[in-house]
Formats: sequence, structure tokens, C-alpha cells
Amino acid sequence: MIKQISKPLVVNILVILTGFCLLYWHTLVKLIADWSIDPNFSHGFLIPFVTGYMIWYKKNELAIIAQKPSNLGLVVIAMGMLIHIAGNIGAELFTMRFSMVLTLFGISIYLFGMKITSAVSVPLFYLVIMIPIPAIIWNKIAFPLQLLAAKLSSDMVRLIGIPVLREGNILHLANTSLEVVDACSGLRSLTSLLALSGAFAYIAPLGIIKKWVLFLSAVPIAVVVNVVRLTVTAIMATYIGAEAAHGFLHDMSGLLVFIVALALVYLVFIIASKFES
Repeated sequence: MIKQISKPLVVNILVILTGFCLLYWHTLVKLIADWSIDPNFSHGFLIPFVTGYMIWYKKNELAIIAQKPSNLGLVVIAMGMLIHIAGNIGAELFTMRFSMVLTLFGISIYLFGMKITSAVSVPLFYLVIMIPIPAIIWNKIAFPLQLLAAKLSSDMVRLIGIPVLREGNILHLANTSLEVVDACSGLRSLTSLLALSGAFAYIAPLGIIKKWVLFLSAVPIAVVVNVVRLTVTAIMATYIGAEAAHGFLHDMSGLLVFIVALALVYLVFIIASKFES
């Protein structure tokens, strides 16, 4: 993050990062295991690398900022460790994992100072996206999205001329019934799309307001493409057969609509760029 790093600083970095890994080893292992088994948070594998790129992207800006290590970082590190201990006692995984991000902020302040830490605060905070949302919060968001997706999809199917009866999150077609389950709520796509749009907005040559517009555009885009996916699934189930709502065609439609969502985010960027002075 600076032009030249002294040998004592390198030693400090290695010692502190080693201590960090030892302290959070079990937390990191469990976090990686969750990424592996839960497709809702598999994007977590990419987040640390994206964070590294976001910091590297600002290397020229960081190179001109004076390095002024601050002992205030030790206070922040201590707070992070206390939060980790409290989360461990309460068996609260989100708290334990969030404390890693806070501790990294403290390490940055201690080694490089407030100005450099402020300059990389967005990439560091971006690491929060890799932490799985607690189930109690996830379900509070996912179920309303399931109902919304089911309602909008049923309306679209009716507009096309296909008879459909909706009961909650279940769509009854002439030859089969489709249940809009948690995986079809669109929340998985939303979290992944927010992760990508957040990184894109950070490096995009836009003003702060347009960066926020680009980032938040992921929300309506994710909802719309999910409704399109469910509508297409209903059409395939009606004209091809109930098996079209599962297996390869279903999985492929998910991949295709996510690609479309990325294209729409880029379209928002192009439009925002046109109005950038």
C-alpha cells in the first residue's frame, strides 16, 4: 500500500498476521466449510480475492499517503478479540466472523495509520459480504421474496395466456404445480449480484451518488430476472413437461438469467457514465 516497506514493518506484518490466523483458525475453517456446503454463500470464496484487487486498484492513490502507524489500532484489535470471545461463548457464528473484519481494521490502523486505513475502508468492509447471514435474518428476507416472486410470476404467466392458480408460494398449472422454494426466492442471486455490483461500483469512474445507484441497482435487477426465470420455468413446464422445471434445464436457466443480470448491471453503468460530467 506504500512505495517502500521497511524490513521491521514486514516482520510486524508477518507476526501480526500469523497471530490473526492462529486466533481465528477455527472460525476460518468453519467459515470455509459453510461456503463449501451452502450454495447461498459460495460466493464467499471470491470475496477475499476481490478485496485484494480493490486495494491493489487504488495502489497509486495509496502510494502518496503518508504511513503513520497508530496505537489506536491496538484498541480496535482488542475490541475485535473481545467480540470474538463473546461470540464464541454465545456460539454466535456471525459475531465471531464479523470480529475478523473489525480486527483487520485494527491491524491496518496499527501498521499503516488512520489515513491509509480510511482509504481502504471500503474494501475492508466489503469482507462482510463473505459472512453468511444468520438464518433468522435470512428467513425473514427470503420468505417475503418467495411470495413476491410467486405473485409477480403468476401475473406474468397469466398475461402470456397460461392458466395458473397461486396459493402462497405455490403455482398450480394445468399439468403440474411449482413451488417457489427458498432457492427460488432470488435472495441467492441478490447476494451474489450485490457482491459483484459492489466491487464494480467501487472501481467504476463515477461520482459517489452514481456509485451507490450502480450498487443498489442489483436489488431490482435481481428481483426482475428471478421473476423472468420463474415465468420461463412455468412456460417450459406447461409446454415441455413437469420435468423441465427440474434438473439441467432449470439449472441452466438460473445461470443464463444471472448472466443477463450482470449485463443489466453493466447497462446501468453505461447509462450512469453518459451523465457523468
